[in-house]
Amino acid sequence: MNATSTALQLWIKKLLDNSVLSVNSTVPAYEAAKLMENSKAGAIVVLENQVPVGIVTNKDLTVKLIAHSYPFDTPIRRIMSTPLIFINPETEINTAAELMASKKIRKLPIISDDKVIGIIIASDIALKITNPK
Repeated sequence: MNATSTALQLWIKKLLDNSVLSVNSTVPAYEAAKLMENSKAGAIVVLENQVPVGIVTNKDLTVKLIAHSYPFDTPIRRIMSTPLIFINPETEINTAAELMASKKIRKLPIISDDKVIGIIIASDIALKITNPK
């Protein structure tokens, strides 16, 4: 591991202070949407028995609710993306970027011991890779 790789890995760990929204899988979609709007968050992690099982993004809410004509009180589990794609805090930034590109996702939760401890957004990775300081 070179110095740049080490710095980028430390950068992932530094992100762990970010608060990440999560809700139980039975929460109605409109409640999750309100929480996201109030928090200005682009995604919310879905939990079952306190374990992360999926993610819902702004795009999921708009596209899936409308495309399937689901009512606004649809349980969030019906529109979540699953299985949940995530990384652990020790993942190198280039590995995270490759995973996001291959899976065509823009938000990647960081999970440790079945707990969501952060989230990485594609634009943050792009900025960090092009300007690692």
